[in-house]
Amino acid sequence: MVDGGMKAGIFGPVLTRAGVVLFTALWTFAAMAEDTGTYAWPDGQRAAISLAYDDALATHLDTAIPQLDAHDLKGSFYVVPATATMRDRLDDWRAAAANGHELGNHTLFHACRGSLPNREWVAEWADLDTMSVDEIRARVELANTFLYAVDGQPQRTYTATCFDQEAGGVPYLDEVEPYFIGIKLSGGAVVPDMATLDPFRVPVTGPVDMTGDELIAIAREAAEKGTMANYTFHGIGGDHLAVSAEAHEALLAHLAANPDIYWVATFVDIMNWVTRDDEE
Repeated sequence: MVDGGMKAGIFGPVLTRAGVVLFTALWTFAAMAEDTGTYAWPDGQRAAISLAYDDALATHLDTAIPQLDAHDLKGSFYVVPATATMRDRLDDWRAAAANGHELGNHTLFHACRGSLPNREWVAEWADLDTMSVDEIRARVELANTFLYAVDGQPQRTYTATCFDQEAGGVPYLDEVEPYFIGIKLSGGAVVPDMATLDPFRVPVTGPVDMTGDELIAIAREAAEKGTMANYTFHGIGGDHLAVSAEAHEALLAHLAANPDIYWVATFVDIMNWVTRDDEE
């Protein structure tokens, strides 16, 4: 039996939403109590940067990961187990994970709400509108099990597919929270205030056709605020909802050239820092 701020998850007890938010608030206030008035990132950087990539696309393996590796930066890849790229290139994904990149949960079949505008592509068997909360929870849990078999990591984060939050018209995110340390949703690239951040509702942006300068401006805004920036890319130089490889490379070069300003880390590592307890 677990109690207090804990409940059982797929790999044992995890903090409840209330427990995680409480720890986050306590540590945020402690971190911001210094005269500088800024949030304390690991090595005194001014902002944390999460570089995430959705849908397990070929351009992630062929372009994004080589560019990240060239700059010694780590990304978070929200993969869908039931895709040809996962099936045909599983060894490449396993190698990426072994090299420090994060494999995140993006549901088993990329379930989205088919009733919303421009959602004709949503398959009937992957339609959140006709799916129960129990069903999407089971699919999310199975995706975690699959990812554990690939990378052996017991801790996971989640990006809601299409940023949808309902299954069968019922909010479902509360039901999958026990399986994760952090969840990303739409809401803007830059966290406005670390003191009010909910780790299970972290805002992100999905850049499409943005220039390198536009991508860099997001990171600079996060540094000015002393918070974090969350990018969720899709295609890199190809595939869908893409940014060019040149724009992506420009952002990475800027981040790598300024390690005193930016802490670039996987989303799971950033959430571990943000929600850390006092056992130091």
